[in-house]
Amino acid sequence: MRMNQSVTIRPYEDTDASEMSAARESAAAVSPWMPWCHSEYSVADAAAWLRTTRDGHADGSMYDFAIIDANGYYAGGCGVNHINRVDRFANLGYWVRTSLAGRGIAPAAVLQLISWTFANTTLNRVEIVAAVDNVRSQRVAEKVGAHRDAVLKKRVMVRGLPSDAVLYSVVPPTKVMARMRNAELANSSVQPTPGDGRG
Repeated sequence: MRMNQSVTIRPYEDTDASEMSAARESAAAVSPWMPWCHSEYSVADAAAWLRTTRDGHADGSMYDFAIIDANGYYAGGCGVNHINRVDRFANLGYWVRTSLAGRGIAPAAVLQLISWTFANTTLNRVEIVAAVDNVRSQRVAEKVGAHRDAVLKKRVMVRGLPSDAVLYSVVPPTKVMARMRNAELANSSVQPTPGDGRG
């Protein structure tokens, strides 16, 4: 699988408000799955969203990031939200502006987001829920190695009507591997050096 290695993700900045006009160009492709993305999406809408993302990072209720392409342009967004603090899982979502679609940007950004999430939160699982007709989103989930768990009946709303959705999940196997490695080291009486055995 070939990924776009030049993609980065970062927390939203105030200057991104004007760049989020990308939502207007992407309305036809994105709005069926994300109703907020419509042809009249404004800078004021974007500014309000940026405030929400900052608050979310601050209180741990959501972690949304801007996707930046190799040329430094705003390419879309990705984030972890609907966080369940008790059972430690959350939803993972993403979108890429229409003019940059099909370049491997979404999978590259999602992989970075997954890595960031498991390194910086206590979550044990993230889920990707894609409407059955949202084939492009399903392809992204599959490219990053998410496990296809099930098809859920009437799980999401699409154009005001309930739609079945495919549920994908990602868990951090590195933590399991780290525990196994630590157990092997303990059994062999070899002491790990600082930094060993961390997922």
